[in-house]
Amino acid sequence: MARKKKTVELDRANDIAPGLVAKTKKRLVIARGSSHPELAAQVAEQLSTELVPTEYRTFASGEILTRFEVSIRGCDLFLIQSFGPPVNEWMMETLIMLDAAKRASAKRITVVAPYFPYSRQDKKGRGREPISARLVADLFKTAGADRIMSVDLHAAQIQGFFDGPVDHLFAKPVLLEYFENTLSEADRARLTVVSPDTGRVRVADQWSDSLGAPLAIIHKRRDPNVANQVTVNEIVGAVDGRVCLLVDDMIDTGGTIVKAAEALKANGATKVIVAATHAIFSDPAATRLQSPAIDEVVVTDTVPIPDEKRFPSLTILPIAPLLARAIHEVFEDGSVTSMFDGAA
Repeated sequence: MARKKKTVELDRANDIAPGLVAKTKKRLVIARGSSHPELAAQVAEQLSTELVPTEYRTFASGEILTRFEVSIRGCDLFLIQSFGPPVNEWMMETLIMLDAAKRASAKRITVVAPYFPYSRQDKKGRGREPISARLVADLFKTAGADRIMSVDLHAAQIQGFFDGPVDHLFAKPVLLEYFENTLSEADRARLTVVSPDTGRVRVADQWSDSLGAPLAIIHKRRDPNVANQVTVNEIVGAVDGRVCLLVDDMIDTGGTIVKAAEALKANGATKVIVAATHAIFSDPAATRLQSPAIDEVVVTDTVPIPDEKRFPSLTILPIAPLLARAIHEVFEDGSVTSMFDGAA
């Protein structure tokens, strides 16, 4: 039996056009790329839903094909893809999935990229260099993304690269809760928050306020012609006899963090704890981070961390509850900013 449709008659006096009225309801759909299926499944579980069935194929030539196996027409689609290694493969898969979603008539498409790809290339350090973070934002937009959600962008100005809404989430509440529950009273009394370089001073200062601890800053120099080579010059602030909490947005090869920890211990720090959002852990990071200068490393699971890159002093905190809450706020037209006391 055909469903009876409500009609609106032509009303010239009130400038009302004739047509049909359908009562449509918003529908949230969670899809995932191939990079971090565990995280996507956890987010879907937090939202009490399931991931949309999707076909993933890679041809012998290396070409990627993805296809949504059910209709997503009119849906509010959140595509979760984390950009750990191999970043370029995940990038291409994301663009293809965006194109598929756009052609499948999804009403709104949000790319949930817990770790934003190429985020360190946010400006020109030397002449004739690309600004790759801007290029990535343009690619997302062209492929069909209406919105982007990410956690702890390497530089806040990346939000301005995308021509549309960007939800910049912070992992600080997740990490902060862990330290508030695990640090002893003695350690809290001797705690100093340390910025590993001048670029992270603002973030470290916010940590300092939240924990009621003094701030120290490490001044470093990096050779622009040699990747992942860092030299620590001096420490600004008192660290002798202190428990030092090094805060950063990501750990790639671990060179910066280990050099900073060694400098802190050399200047009298009794304990060094590292807190970071994105555990990229490119080789030889896992080996370096087991340095005697570092007592504990605390990260979130914004990117997958394979077993061979885990070690005894590593603590991994789940980011899925934060992502799920943000997705819910966006879907319900709520406030993401309220999740971070107006800071987002």
